[in-house]
Amino acid sequence: MANFTRSTLYQAQSISTISNCVWFGFVLFYQTQPFNYYQCTISVHHNHIICRRLGSIQFHCYCVRSRSNMAIFVTRSRLTLIFSLITFLSLSSSSLSSSTTQLQILTAERRIDLASHIIRAVLTLKVQNNGESPASDVLLAFPLTQVKHLALIQAVEVAGKKRKKSLHPLDVKTSDHAEGPNGAKLYSISLRNPLNAGGSVSIEVSYVLTQSLEPFPVEISQSESQLVLYRDSALILSPYEIKQQTTVIRTPSTKVESFTRVEPSSHIRTELKYGPYEDQPSFSSTPVVIHFENNNPFAVVEELVREIEISHWGNLQVTEHYTLVHNGARHKGGFSRVEYQSRPTFSGVASFKHLLVKLPPRVHSVYYRDNIGNISTSHLRTGYSKSELEIEPRYPLLGGWKATFVIGYGLPLEDVLFESDDGKRYLNFSFGCPIAETLVNKITNKVVLPEGSKNASVVVPFSVERRAETSYSYLDIVGRPVVVLEKENVVPEHNSLFQVYYDFHPMSMLAEPLMLISVFFFLFVAALAYIHMDISIRK
Repeated sequence: MANFTRSTLYQAQSISTISNCVWFGFVLFYQTQPFNYYQCTISVHHNHIICRRLGSIQFHCYCVRSRSNMAIFVTRSRLTLIFSLITFLSLSSSSLSSSTTQLQILTAERRIDLASHIIRAVLTLKVQNNGESPASDVLLAFPLTQVKHLALIQAVEVAGKKRKKSLHPLDVKTSDHAEGPNGAKLYSISLRNPLNAGGSVSIEVSYVLTQSLEPFPVEISQSESQLVLYRDSALILSPYEIKQQTTVIRTPSTKVESFTRVEPSSHIRTELKYGPYEDQPSFSSTPVVIHFENNNPFAVVEELVREIEISHWGNLQVTEHYTLVHNGARHKGGFSRVEYQSRPTFSGVASFKHLLVKLPPRVHSVYYRDNIGNISTSHLRTGYSKSELEIEPRYPLLGGWKATFVIGYGLPLEDVLFESDDGKRYLNFSFGCPIAETLVNKITNKVVLPEGSKNASVVVPFSVERRAETSYSYLDIVGRPVVVLEKENVVPEHNSLFQVYYDFHPMSMLAEPLMLISVFFFLFVAALAYIHMDISIRK
C-alpha cells in the first residue's frame, strides 16, 4: 500500500496508486463501472479516500496502511459481501412470497393435446385476490425442462359466459421475480384492469411445446409403429395455492402402453384424466410419464430460408429453401419399396411421403425442385381464397431421413404491396412456414426491396432478430436494401402477417431503363462514328 503524507487531489484515467485500496475497500461491493475519470481526495488524518465519479454518486474507500491490518480488513470485507448477498436474496424471495400469497387460484383446468409432435395446451384459471391491495399481474410457472421447448405463450381474459363470452388479449412477458424451486421459470400476465381485493378474474392461457415427445424405442424397423414418451406433472405448477385442479391429456390413438397413476386418475379411450385435486400448495409437482403410440409425421424443417423480392414493375417473387428431416424414431434395417407400396397400412406407418403447402391465393409460376432437378410429383390447386400445393419428395421420409428442396412462386404485386396514409409503401406477408403442422428450428425471411428504397422499418407481432444487408442483381448500381428477419423454434401459430415499411420515389424506377437507353445510345453513336470515319492512309 502507498503511504500518503498529505491530502492530494488526483484526476486521471487510471489511478494505479490507489488500486489496492479500491480492491480492499467497499468499492468492491458498490462500484458498477470501470474505475475511470474519478476525482479522489486522499486524507491521511481520516484514514480514507473520498472518490467521486463525474456525474455519479459519492462513495468511500477505506485504506489499510499496514499488512497486519490488511488481513483483518479483508475478512471484514468478505463478511460484508456475504451479508449483502444474503440480504439481497431474502428481499427477492420475500417480494415473490408477498406477491404470491396475495392471490389464490380457485379452479384450474389444463387440457394437453398430444395428437401431433407439436404439443398444444390450454390452461383455464379463475384467480381471486385475497389480499388488501389491488393486483395488476398474475404469474405463471413452467418447469425448467419445458422452458427450453416453449415456443409460444398467449393469454386472454374471459368475460361473460357461453354465448355472451368475450375474449380480451393480455400481454405475457418474462417476470422480474426470482426463479421458483428447481429452476422454475416465471412469466407475468398483465391484467387489463387491476384486480381489487376480494375480486376474481378468469384467464385462459395457451402455450405450445416443441420437441417434447421422446421416441421410445429410439429406433424402429419399417414394419413397427412409433411409440413415444411424454413427461409432465399431474399437478399444475403454479406460484399460487390452487383450491381445485384437473388435467386432461388427449392422445392420438387409444393405444397407450403405460402411464403413471396418481389417484384419482382415469383412462377412457384417447383421454387421460388426472384429478380433481384439492388444496394444493404453491409449486406442487407430481411427475408422470405417458408411453403411447403416435404415428403422425414428425416433420421438422431444420432451416428455412425465404427470399421475397419486390419489383415495382408488378410482380413479387418468392423463393423458399427447405432442409426437411423426419425427427421421429430413427429407421433401422433395410428399406423395401415393394413392401412399402403393397402394405401401406402396416409398412412405414410413421413415415410421410407427401406434404401440404398452403400458399397465398392467385399464385403463378410455381415450381418445386431439388438439387437433381424438377420434381414432377406435385399437385397445385389455386383459387381466389386459397392455393394448396401437395408435394411428394423423391423418396418416402422415414425416421432420421432428410430431404432438401426449393419451392418458388410469383404473386401479383397488388395483393401484397400497399401504400400507407403517410405515403410509405409496405409489404404485408406471412412470416411462418407454409407446410402444414411443421416445426421450423430456424427461419430466415429476406425481404429484398427495390433499389433506391430508404428508411425501412418492420412490424412483427412477436420478437425476432433483425439485421440489414445489401444485394446486387442485374443492372443494379448501388445495390438493393435487404431486411433480414430471423427466428428460432417457429410453429404454425407463428403464421402471422408482418409488415415492412419503406420510402420509395417513383423516379427511381427509371434508373435502369435510362441506363439501358444510354448504353444503346452510345453504342449507336459509336457505330455511326465508325462508319463515317475515314481511317485509310490513301488519299
